[in-house]
Amino acid sequence: MMNPGIKLVALAVALTFTYSATAQEPISPIEPVKEINLAMVELGKKLYFDPRLSKSGFISCNSCHNLSMGGTDNLKTSIGHNWQQGPINAPTVLNSSMNLAQFWDGRAADLKEQAGGPIANPGEMAFTHTLAIEVLESIPAYVTEFTQVFGPDCINIDQVTEAIAEFEKTLVTPNSRFDQWLLGDTKAITAEELAGYELFKNSGCVACHMGPALGGSSFQKMGLVAPYETKNTAEGLSAVTGKDADRFKFKVPTLRNVELTYPYFHDGEAATLSEAVDIMGRLQLGRKFEKTEIDQMVAFLITLTGEQPSFELPILPPSTDQTPRPAPFE
Repeated sequence: MMNPGIKLVALAVALTFTYSATAQEPISPIEPVKEINLAMVELGKKLYFDPRLSKSGFISCNSCHNLSMGGTDNLKTSIGHNWQQGPINAPTVLNSSMNLAQFWDGRAADLKEQAGGPIANPGEMAFTHTLAIEVLESIPAYVTEFTQVFGPDCINIDQVTEAIAEFEKTLVTPNSRFDQWLLGDTKAITAEELAGYELFKNSGCVACHMGPALGGSSFQKMGLVAPYETKNTAEGLSAVTGKDADRFKFKVPTLRNVELTYPYFHDGEAATLSEAVDIMGRLQLGRKFEKTEIDQMVAFLITLTGEQPSFELPILPPSTDQTPRPAPFE
């Protein structure tokens, strides 16, 4: 039987080796969420799935950021109220708490600020914050739950968005095969996938796609080496800063779970990962990848799919208001 002291030393050496190996990589493993308010999370989960926060009563946060579809809707651009085609691709909500800002153009500083935008956007949920609060106040079970979480004050939009943001903080996806490799399991990925990762690093992709989320930490111009041809009218960061130098700069998307979040780019024009890798190589790196290289890169990207959020769908509080809503898509 091994001496307990020797056992502890062996464990310390193993952990030190694992940390050293991980520290040398530009990508770090995703960690499970810590320090959350569980009661607020449960309230936020209900609000996230509740379509009564929309004008029609049919559209929820989950409509465009579907948690069974990688936190997106797999459409080029999302469909909003009255069948309106949205102007931009819906970014994934998974691991979004790691972003330096929210939306492609960064116009929301954090998840709380982002959560209020779609509710009042006429092209999305098409409601108003005032009417959304009135709906929640008309539902006794919500009044009780808000009181339990926030105290006896009246329900307000800050509480709504704070609760939704707290739920979204839990939507992390740890334990991907690549994370297992980072933590020392050399058999977690194949030789082809490892070759793809080495290519990913050596080609310069990690200049933008780094850290635990492999993105979300900077804004970069789309079409750095060669212009990106698109019919999409989104201007990117310049719409927020007003600076011409920020035109066509977009928040670098996370590559976590990227096999699930197709189509790709802010305009959704890249239908497959292979197409996205080819375009990024040519337009951002000035490099034409061979088919074998693209296949290796895609193989690596697929290893970034982590454990998807697991929870029971909430039972939404029953409404006592029978006032008819407008038809959702008329």
